[in-house]
Amino acid sequence: MAEVKHYKRADMRFEAYGGPPGKAEISRLVGPDMSSTMGVGIAKFDGCSIDWTVLYDEMIIVIEGWFRLKHPGGVIEAGPGDVIWLPEKTPITYEGEKAIVCYALYPVDWRKKHSL
Repeated sequence: MAEVKHYKRADMRFEAYGGPPGKAEISRLVGPDMSSTMGVGIAKFDGCSIDWTVLYDEMIIVIEGWFRLKHPGGVIEAGPGDVIWLPEKTPITYEGEKAIVCYALYPVDWRKKHSL
């Protein structure tokens, strides 16, 4: 069993993820090196638009700002405390205005599963 971890916000390191235009950053906190089942991280979106098809089940919790998710069924405008669920293989667009979100995904080894 892996040990319990505490990630302090001030210690999180973010790397660029998409953009320009705008800015998106991600801090991958739990990955396949720590868990055999799920991944977790924090992402920031500001003035960007990132197209993607999720290759995993994903849950997004908005922490700050306004997060927008475009999907085949429409557009979700989400604010702090809102939760979004995405099933695997959903084509989406991530957008945000000073948005900070926490995400959890399953399976953590989605890259291996899809030979990426």
